[in-house]
Amino acid sequence: MEPGTYARQRLVSFMAALLGTAILYLAFGDIALAQDAALPVCSAKVLENCTPNSGDTAWMLTSVALVLMMTIPGLGLFYGGMVRKKNVGDTVMTSFAVTCLITILFALLTYSMAFRAGTPFIGGLDRMFLRDIVSDIGKGGIGNPNPLAPTIPETVYICFQMTFAIITPALIAGAFAERMKFSAMLWFIGLWAIFVYAPIAHWVWGPDGFLASGNDAAWVKVLDFAGGTVVHINAGVAGLMCAIMLGKRSETGPAHNMVLTFIGASLLWVGWFGFNAGSAVSAGMQAGMAMLVTQIATAVAAFTWMLVEWSLKGKPTVIGICSGAVAGLVAITPASGFVGPIGAFAIGIGAGVFCYWGCTGLKRMFGYDDALDCFGVHAIGGIVGALLTGVFAVEQYGGTAGVLEGNVGQFFNQCIGVAIVFAYDAVASLIILFVVKLVVGLRVTQDTERDGLDLALHGEAVQ
Repeated sequence: MEPGTYARQRLVSFMAALLGTAILYLAFGDIALAQDAALPVCSAKVLENCTPNSGDTAWMLTSVALVLMMTIPGLGLFYGGMVRKKNVGDTVMTSFAVTCLITILFALLTYSMAFRAGTPFIGGLDRMFLRDIVSDIGKGGIGNPNPLAPTIPETVYICFQMTFAIITPALIAGAFAERMKFSAMLWFIGLWAIFVYAPIAHWVWGPDGFLASGNDAAWVKVLDFAGGTVVHINAGVAGLMCAIMLGKRSETGPAHNMVLTFIGASLLWVGWFGFNAGSAVSAGMQAGMAMLVTQIATAVAAFTWMLVEWSLKGKPTVIGICSGAVAGLVAITPASGFVGPIGAFAIGIGAGVFCYWGCTGLKRMFGYDDALDCFGVHAIGGIVGALLTGVFAVEQYGGTAGVLEGNVGQFFNQCIGVAIVFAYDAVASLIILFVVKLVVGLRVTQDTERDGLDLALHGEAVQ
């Protein structure tokens, strides 16, 4: 056989093999695509063996990281810069330890209690220990997403709500800073997460909660898009109870490092976009508006606080403008999915004025030692935001009208929600504090408080 003929035969054989391979690849690819196409898209009506929305899932994964950043390192640095140098280690350690403790409790118990169907007062235990949570990955689906977040995997929704459950009790530490036993803190936070946070989260956000705006059978429909009642009023009231039970610090001092507080506040501001815009649980128009009003309200509140402080004390401070920014973030939280830019401006001004008063005049009036103004910023800011949500809610945007659009009843719904959360939280927190006091004690000794909690409780200190 001539060399040329042999070469042509080899080339023909090679091309035939290549063509056959391509045909098989396309055939099996078409089959796979057909199988994928056969899987339904997850939605409020399709909750079994469905495919998630990739855009929503990507945004929610990002939001999880942003909200976790709010506690570690954001809140740790924000609080750490405001205490005295001898207590900064205990302060940042508290944020880190709470993150670990609440993650464990949320996975074992409180996610199911808060975000699964049960009764109007508490969720069921079908997700206790996160059982039956394994996704149906082998078939290309995601199993059964939580109806509260139908377009994303339930694993992502769990992580998102977990970060909320983490930061809420971590905020309480601002009230008892520099004087609470570390062991007492762990016991209190753990019990509070189970008996206070989980029930209130279910009332307001659960599928059958009696205050949930998304529950057609709710007794009172309270608007709380991202946590004005569930997170901020809840944490602020618990903080006030801690401050009352522990009593005043034996000595106080100025913030030891305003730069740490500045960095922490900046991280909180950035992370809050995941907090508020992420609460849309989708990457859509509502998330976009939530992000916009969050930015506006925060800037307005910080600037308002600065002007108020400047006019009353003669000097604007870094700690002040940072506290004002956090106050604005707090106040816009319940409203972020329901109000537009005009409402954001009003809420920002209200937060700047009322939270400044809460951290100065109100605290002096009643004489409690809220060390880092947990109640003054979070409870007062949460109340301002929750009530003004009922005033400025826009039906075209969030589905519910407020007072300005003729729905006066929504304002009263907001008042009822605030009152119920405030009362239950106060009573339950006091009961837990009494129990912890009897078992392990609440406050460090006078010598420990004088020498600083870092060396006495943790054996290390900032040099």
